[in-house]
Amino acid sequence: MRVTARNHLQEDIRYLGRILGQVIAEQEGDEVFNLVELARQQAFEVAKGNADLEVLVELFRNIEPTQATRVIRAFSHFALMANLAEDIHDDVNRERQLDAGGPALDSTLDATWDKLASAELESADIARILDGALVAPVLTAHPTETRRRTVFDAQKHITELLIQRNAVLEAELNARTEARLASIDNDIRRRMTILWQTALIRVARPRIEDEIEVGLRYYKLSLLKEIPALNRAVNQRLKADFGDVTPARPILRPGSWIGGDHDGNPYVTAETLDYASRRAAQTVLKYYAAQLHALEHELSLSDRMTGVTVELVALAKEGNNEVPSRVDEPYRRAVHGVRGRILATTATLVGEDAVEGVWHRQYAPYTSAEEFDADLATIDVSLRSSQDDIIADDRLASIRSAIASFGFHLYSIDLRQNSESFENVLTEVFATAHVTEDYAALSEDAKVELLTTELRTPRPLVPRGYRGFSEPTQRELDLIAQASDSVERFGEKMVPHQIISMATSVSDILEPMVLLKEAGLIRADGDTPTGSIDIIPLFETIDDLEAGADILRQLWDLPLYRSYLTQRGGIQEIMLGYSDSNKDGGYFAANWALYAAELELVEISREYGIRLRLFHGRGGTVGRGGGPSYDAILAQPKGAVDGSVRVTEQGEIISAKYGSPRAARRNLEALVSATLEASLLPVDELEDRERAIEIMTEISRLSRDKYASLIHEDPGFIPYFVQSTPLAEIGALNIGSRPTARKQTKAVDDLRAIPWVLAWSQSRVLLPGWFGVGTALAEWIGEGEGSEERRAELRRLYETWPFFTSVMSNMAQVMSKAGMELAELYARLVDDREIASRVHAVIVEEFELTRRMFSEVTGSDDLLADNPSLARSVRRRFPYLLPLNIIQLELLRRHRAGDERDAVSRGIQLTMNGLATALRNSG
Repeated sequence: MRVTARNHLQEDIRYLGRILGQVIAEQEGDEVFNLVELARQQAFEVAKGNADLEVLVELFRNIEPTQATRVIRAFSHFALMANLAEDIHDDVNRERQLDAGGPALDSTLDATWDKLASAELESADIARILDGALVAPVLTAHPTETRRRTVFDAQKHITELLIQRNAVLEAELNARTEARLASIDNDIRRRMTILWQTALIRVARPRIEDEIEVGLRYYKLSLLKEIPALNRAVNQRLKADFGDVTPARPILRPGSWIGGDHDGNPYVTAETLDYASRRAAQTVLKYYAAQLHALEHELSLSDRMTGVTVELVALAKEGNNEVPSRVDEPYRRAVHGVRGRILATTATLVGEDAVEGVWHRQYAPYTSAEEFDADLATIDVSLRSSQDDIIADDRLASIRSAIASFGFHLYSIDLRQNSESFENVLTEVFATAHVTEDYAALSEDAKVELLTTELRTPRPLVPRGYRGFSEPTQRELDLIAQASDSVERFGEKMVPHQIISMATSVSDILEPMVLLKEAGLIRADGDTPTGSIDIIPLFETIDDLEAGADILRQLWDLPLYRSYLTQRGGIQEIMLGYSDSNKDGGYFAANWALYAAELELVEISREYGIRLRLFHGRGGTVGRGGGPSYDAILAQPKGAVDGSVRVTEQGEIISAKYGSPRAARRNLEALVSATLEASLLPVDELEDRERAIEIMTEISRLSRDKYASLIHEDPGFIPYFVQSTPLAEIGALNIGSRPTARKQTKAVDDLRAIPWVLAWSQSRVLLPGWFGVGTALAEWIGEGEGSEERRAELRRLYETWPFFTSVMSNMAQVMSKAGMELAELYARLVDDREIASRVHAVIVEEFELTRRMFSEVTGSDDLLADNPSLARSVRRRFPYLLPLNIIQLELLRRHRAGDERDAVSRGIQLTMNGLATALRNSG
């Protein structure tokens, strides 16, 4: 008998839920199981509209904290299992569609190659784009991932077992397959039992070193294999379709902020940067050693059976592996020597304790990754000379692609610090060196004159060995000195970027250059300084974005800076901040400010003949610039991509995108596909761009005004926000090493963007992703004469303009996760009932207006008409969130009333973990 027409998703969710229920009953008893089952049934009735939220409120009103913990864990795991089943279902559907001969899907390279072929592009156009091309996913030090690594491991095992189970169910059912099913069921139940008895949240706040290890984990899980594989595939296809037009360097080259981002994080020091660079190098060198060991076993070719080149014979002799059994196996002897040199390199660069055994000591370490690759090229040439291309094109080619992708550094570490810190450091350094008594008090013109003077001379400002500075200044100088040491040890690609947060002037951009000169990363030579590091201003607030082009114009008018830029390849990288601009002016105003800034940056870069590279500081949530990467890149203005994109990856987004090889390949392809398409195809075409800009500018102003009227101007907003969300409790959730706020929250500006978004997502308001848009659209459309025409204009823009389509679609995704009934329950936590009632009414009114205006502009009453997978999640997975929210509310009420029991505070943290996991965004 063959099982057919299975509803995989529905059956898998029920199956995993049933197993989890059995584990709960077994581990916690029938009382807990019955309470969980009752809450689950009621939650689904509420979700269907057949019951009121108050039934859940009453169910958990007097629950004991220890009992609440068990229920929280149950629903957190239910949501986790539903996520898991959905991911498997999506993968299966995608593969089935392709296997059935369906068209290549958007965001895949197969689809991109088809589009490029249809466009009949000139080789010269492609060559220009590929010259300096770069696609860089940058794993950041914003650790909003709330799940522990152990939970990920259990999830991975259960995923693999469920895939195996589905494969068995598709086969003939007989005694053999039924036995396999029973075995798989037992394994899943065992893994689920382990998961149930594993703490969901960390006991202690992670250190920077822990965050570094978590970031490296994704390389071991997927990126070490998938990045080189994709780079190789891109090169092969480009060569096949367009001849010799291929990138000089691999297009995918990853980056990291972890260990180098010290903006607002005093725990990032010279020691953490040293640890980050050493561990990155150790990770990739260990990978090379393992791959070479496998290659040595594979290349059993005998010189009695095949020819070899003279150069290969010489390399084999250098291998020092003259065992009798290998006398006729020159390839093995050659690879053995290469492996010995890589181990010697690891010992030299990282330390002897990073290498097992001592046999590598007879070999000389490689001086560079290029020297390592040259030896492998000798092996490659010899194989191909004997028509063994099929062998050369396998593991050997993969290793060589990895070398091109990772070198000895694995990823490029960005340094990031805010402009105020640089000014403070230089003020102290200049005073100590008797250059100027109070640098910070100088005018902007005087600062620029002084800084350019210092950049012209190689004279050091800080005497060697001097340690008389304040702790913050010394920490900064030590970190930059360590960056120089890391570059000296691992190569220029280890630390190639210096980002300046809150860059608001030319002096802000020149200040770190003076400090980098002190460390030797920039070398002074009159008006023609040289260096190995890019200087990257970060424009974050809306005002900064609007001023960005003028700042760059002044900067590029400085001959000294233009000269430095020229020797860096004539490429100016600029980072755009999504988080603070959103917090500053609201969702629509921030998105338009970013787009408008890019338009200006593209125009000025063309005027000055400078190539632009944009670095998008996107968060995991839409309120922090999140959303589908492919759509976001295609929604950039024409000329803003130009072959290069760097983009931050953080929080649950990292685990979702790179937690498995298949997911990593899919998401890396999306980045590369979008970059190629946005650079080479007409993706941002408009019939009347001036009119579109006029419309968006006005809607942006209206939206920002509405946002400001509540967030910045209403005196009751801060008390409402602080009390109606678990903001204060977020600081106790051990999700990262950075403080949650710059200082006590008296204004929104005091908050970091992550807790701002996380707090609103917990209360299910998700305000940063939509507030102000409804009013703006309604006021722009207006009423009476002309309103229908304006409504039609917006609908045309929605249907034809990727920017506006993306903004509206991402907003709809956020709104679909919001729940105003839940938000009203959170509003009850506010002490001042007048404030609670008034502010909540404003939020609800704007939410309903925004929903109505979305319908008018898009022509659809369904927020998720273009996102069926999320619509499915809202229907099937989101009911599991209701008990978590209701219990969180109950425990928050008790905690704020003075209940200091550990089970209460820990329960609140567990609900935050569960909600973040289920919503798939924490910040």
